[in-house]
Amino acid sequence: MSAGALAALPAFAKKKPLLGIEMYSVRTEMAKDLFGPVKAVAKMGYECVEFFGSYINWTPDQIKEMKKLLDDLKVPCRSTHNDNRNLLPENIQKTIDVNKALGSEYIVMASAGKVEPTVDGWKKVAGVLTKASELTKSAGLKVGYHNHGAEFKALDNTFPLEVIAKNTPHDVMLQLDVGTCVEAGRDPVAWIKANKGRLNSIHCKEWSRTGGYKVLFGEGDSPWKEIFKAAEKEGGTEFYLIEQEGHALPPFEAVEKCLVNFKKLHK
Repeated sequence: MSAGALAALPAFAKKKPLLGIEMYSVRTEMAKDLFGPVKAVAKMGYECVEFFGSYINWTPDQIKEMKKLLDDLKVPCRSTHNDNRNLLPENIQKTIDVNKALGSEYIVMASAGKVEPTVDGWKKVAGVLTKASELTKSAGLKVGYHNHGAEFKALDNTFPLEVIAKNTPHDVMLQLDVGTCVEAGRDPVAWIKANKGRLNSIHCKEWSRTGGYKVLFGEGDSPWKEIFKAAEKEGGTEFYLIEQEGHALPPFEAVEKCLVNFKKLHK
């Protein structure tokens, strides 16, 4: 191989996805101290964070202080989880402003709210995402959608998440919640492969037939090695996010163990 060809190799190397955490995993601690939990998860080794719904109500001073802390820790906020109303045209500017101030890249609709259980009902959700995507582009932000179990339930020879995928632009992220996908009996690997380049972020939430969502990452029924392979080869995954809904262990101990388990599985 020529020297020129060797020099060109790094340009083709794929960046290793970051391992982050959805701060909802330590929500009880966040309620006591907004900044301490961010320091704690950074110290454990988490490389980025996603803030959950209440972030939108932080004061300007809290937002400024949080951004400084993230910069000092070198742990960016890559995305935020939002009530569906945050993405409506009348509310999107505030959402954009707060996300820009935090350095976030993705504004994710964490729940569609009350949706008419029809294809047309879910097309309306897709319409909100499409409009929000148009409105955020000039600010350098992208939008995304985070599924729950309902989005994988059969609906007129399709299912809601497929309706969203087919009726939104390719740059609307489909943030896969693995646990709810597995619980619904769907194949997360097949879903990733069917939506190439749209799985920019994946929620590493675990589920098992015996423990439900109260099991730690890597200790349930999800095929993580196959998920990682598909996510990084075809999904376009930039960052993974551990999400722990609850466990017998205290929150910080639980998410630290999740991180250890992740490193064992993701090699």
